[in-house]
Amino acid sequence: MTIISSENILLLGSFLLIAGVLIGKTSYRTGLPLLLVFLLVGMGFGSDGLGIQFSDMHHAQFVGMSALCIILFSGGMSTSLSSIRPIALPGLVLSTAGVLLTALLTGLFIFWLSGMPWTNIHFALVPSLLLAATMSSTDSASVFGILGSQNVGLKNNLRPMLELESGSNDPMAYMLTIILIETITLGSDLSAGMLAGQLVLQFGVGGAMGIAMGYLTRWLIGFYRRIASGASREDAGQATAMISILLIGTVFLTFTSTDTLGGNGYLAVYVCGIVLGNLGFPLQRSITKFMDGMTWLAQIVVFLMLGLLVNPHEMFQVAAVSFLVGLFMIVAGRPLSVLICLLPFRRIGWRPKLFVSWVGLRGAAPIIFATYPVVADVPGASQIFNIVFFVTLLSLILQGTTVIAAAKRLHLVDESASAEDDFGVELAEEHPTSLQTLTLTPAHLEKGNTLGSISLPEGELVMMIRRHGRYIVPNGRKRLFPGDVLLIIKEDGPSVPGYDSERHCVEAD
Repeated sequence: MTIISSENILLLGSFLLIAGVLIGKTSYRTGLPLLLVFLLVGMGFGSDGLGIQFSDMHHAQFVGMSALCIILFSGGMSTSLSSIRPIALPGLVLSTAGVLLTALLTGLFIFWLSGMPWTNIHFALVPSLLLAATMSSTDSASVFGILGSQNVGLKNNLRPMLELESGSNDPMAYMLTIILIETITLGSDLSAGMLAGQLVLQFGVGGAMGIAMGYLTRWLIGFYRRIASGASREDAGQATAMISILLIGTVFLTFTSTDTLGGNGYLAVYVCGIVLGNLGFPLQRSITKFMDGMTWLAQIVVFLMLGLLVNPHEMFQVAAVSFLVGLFMIVAGRPLSVLICLLPFRRIGWRPKLFVSWVGLRGAAPIIFATYPVVADVPGASQIFNIVFFVTLLSLILQGTTVIAAAKRLHLVDESASAEDDFGVELAEEHPTSLQTLTLTPAHLEKGNTLGSISLPEGELVMMIRRHGRYIVPNGRKRLFPGDVLLIIKEDGPSVPGYDSERHCVEAD
């Protein structure tokens, strides 16, 4: 048996990270979500595995809360308003009403299940709803890890819709969890009016604080740059590092200040990221990559920690009930809530709706939220935690391994989509230029198959060609083929029609 202490935590932590990364590499071959691998690694090293003892729910909740703030902020920064604008309404309906419906339907099923004589859980209605609320939000990080690793794109603007839903539905699940915990611990009655009032307060304050902190963060970055310009010229690497640290500080300031005002801190952090990412700021590409790395670190640490936290022998005591609850969420609760929420949006076809229903993976957030009843000493909290953990495992294994197969079976894979079109090139901020990409089609090569035969608007130049993963430095005589991706530098000005091939609508079948 190994006990975590201040003397060995760095040794154990580094070993877990290295082992997780190396073992996680196999996920690309097996199709398992990468974060599931880290969860299993944590379980393997935990109390029922190699014997590392970790059972502090308070510290686990603090680490999970901090990590979730980083994950949501980074997700908001990478959310383009231009891409989510056409699907903003259905995405937001899924992330609010969808979560509420999923929690309600699943909670009623759990309450019905608790009344069966053979079951080993006995929850009243409100605890049943609490259990359902903790796992009512989805996590698309694993989904897009799979899609990205295999360079799979999605048609019908499904990716931004799922990104918006998964990024904005954690606050709703958190609010339901906290309201239901207070109802149980304080002995108050749960009413529709109280629930509506709390939702309006938390969403209103959270959204307003998120917008305000986004603009404040942009001003702070500009203020820092003005200070730096007053002295000797600052190295770009140091500026990137300092602004990144400034962003981390504002993330936690946003969360804590919003929570103090009675709003939803998670929503505020996500909205702050959206506002900042779309306003733009100096060295944005480099800082975004830094935040991506922080997001991966946060997710890995959380999944390793949660794997250590669970006691598998306790989880398997409720395995039968957990399996039924998870199966109900996958085949009934989630699909019904999606179909009801998307019913008014007739332009969304049945195949996209079916895929959105299937891609309802549970991830770190439900397990983190399941620690709140334990910390609040809610009766039956340990059973709630173990059931949520089991359902998360079931979801990641059953749904996470079949995401690509489902997309292909429903003919929603976009073969022309590229997982990465930025070529990893970043321009200095003071240059009045920008980069864009163009994927060549036979129509582009009708007048010839060389760069010299392609007429580009004035002020544009091809910097590089990507062909089947190879990068080619171009010249006027270089032969081109359909499917080649051109990296084009252009002087800032009105956008050129034809280069943005993304369809900003959700099409029916």
